[in-house]
Amino acid sequence: MRIRQIIQGRKRPGRKCDTLHYSQNLINLLSYGGVKPSAPYVKTGIDLFEQRWPRRLRNARAALLVHPASVNRRLDHAVGLFRKSRKCHLTALFGPQHGIRGETQDNMVEWEGFRDPRTGLPVFSLYGTRRKPDPAMLRDIDVLVIDLQDVGSRYYTFIWTMELCMQACAEMNKSAVILDRPNPISGLLAEGPVLNETYASFVGRRPLPIRHGMTIGEIGHYLREEYHPALDLSVIPMEKWERNMFFDQTGLPWIMPSPNMPTLDTALVYPGMCLLEGTNISEGRGTTRPFEIFGAPFIDPDLIVERLRAYKLPGVAFRPTYFQPTFQKHAGSLCGGAQVHILDRKRFRPFKTGVAILKAIYERYTEHFAWKQPPYEYEYEKMPIDILAGSDKVRRDIESREPLDRMEEWWLAECQAFDRKKRRTYLLY
Repeated sequence: MRIRQIIQGRKRPGRKCDTLHYSQNLINLLSYGGVKPSAPYVKTGIDLFEQRWPRRLRNARAALLVHPASVNRRLDHAVGLFRKSRKCHLTALFGPQHGIRGETQDNMVEWEGFRDPRTGLPVFSLYGTRRKPDPAMLRDIDVLVIDLQDVGSRYYTFIWTMELCMQACAEMNKSAVILDRPNPISGLLAEGPVLNETYASFVGRRPLPIRHGMTIGEIGHYLREEYHPALDLSVIPMEKWERNMFFDQTGLPWIMPSPNMPTLDTALVYPGMCLLEGTNISEGRGTTRPFEIFGAPFIDPDLIVERLRAYKLPGVAFRPTYFQPTFQKHAGSLCGGAQVHILDRKRFRPFKTGVAILKAIYERYTEHFAWKQPPYEYEYEKMPIDILAGSDKVRRDIESREPLDRMEEWWLAECQAFDRKKRRTYLLY
């Protein structure tokens, strides 16, 4: 199926933005420090669903897969908008990791479904005893609507919850609609290894680079064409979004898509810093700057920063720091480490930076450093670092002290091949 057959409605020329209410201006001041975004206000799928809802699904029974960031540009949540809509009838809610309201703070904490006291609708958990909707969950709906803010990294689990929903809908002859949203770290750059399916897991089910450079709608299009061709899928695209935009250029308010993703800076470093989850090094969970700071009780901050500066990594600086996590790794213990400061986000390479941090710590503190052992994200045999990286090559190269630039050569080659053969085919913007 060609792209134009999947998108509902043709892309229309940009129009002047609607007059913004005082409340929206206040949101902009708070979100951007009083600096007006340089780009027009982007309209996401949730802003446009009323006018672009597929005709064949008019009056359908709909379920929503949502989380706290499933809001329009005026901060109205998708649940309320769909309840008011006359395009369809909202009958159920689904929630991914961390719940529909971000109820579970920590990583890998399961939650169970309930009946929403405000709407009376059933809420089905897709991060508990089930990660894929079962037939009973889909029995009384015609279409599953997906409105999730991704952060541009393959290991962020929301895109894999989406795929399991797509798979279930195809098997049950149900339709799916994806409300597209920006890739917050821009849609131009891809970086890191492409997943070897031998290492498929809930932090990467299908081949994608770690920084994938796609929107959630584009990934849905890729997954449908390559793996679920029987699925009746519609993507409601954005207006005024361009591939070179970072989230703070969209005019949209940043809402935490998960509890440890508080800012755009967090999302920018995440493609590399999430690798630390596969080690005994704190990735900053339990602090106010998760993924931007890292360390352990045995690390000397000045020494590790000196080693990292020797790599001359582009667009980034490291500052020695101490911190004490309140939960997760080394909770209550004083850790030495560093904070990652992005100086030029267009030049910054988050995955290379994350690997450099692992190499520096491994080579200086070999006797203290350890790879985390399974289980991890429902994988009980393979090493967590290997399923995060998408192969065992990153770990083996670090253990053999392979030069960083030589490591980058092979994952860059994988990225470029994937871009030529797959990614470009499925871009909508």
